Amino acid sequence: MPGCVFCRIAAKEIASEIVHEDARCVAFRDINKQAPVHVLIIPREHLVNLAEADEGDRDLLGHLLVVARKVAEAEGVAESGFRVVINSNADAGQSVDHLHLHVLGGRVMRWPPG
Repeated sequence: MPGCVFCRIAAKEIASEIVHEDARCVAFRDINKQAPVHVLIIPREHLVNLAEADEGDRDLLGHLLVVARKVAEAEGVAESGFRVVINSNADAGQSVDHLHLHVLGGRVMRWPPG
């Protein structure tokens, strides 16, 4: 999607600190981190948000969650605990219109989150 900042990161047109990449997704450190570990995972395919996902996106969504676990392990927070967040649309806090998962860890998470 032309102009999408996350599509441009996936295409390596914008530099980022990539911690994982494969044929389906890219994971990189969030520049506005909310925890000691804060990694964003984006699909290479442009999908606006979870609200627009459908049955055809099932394999991609599952893949993104498996990558979230791999990132948590690589970042050393899998055992102590980590949180995966997907914001969908403005009221939930989505600020970039490209589906992305936040992997947060390295500190105690509180509930409720928002």
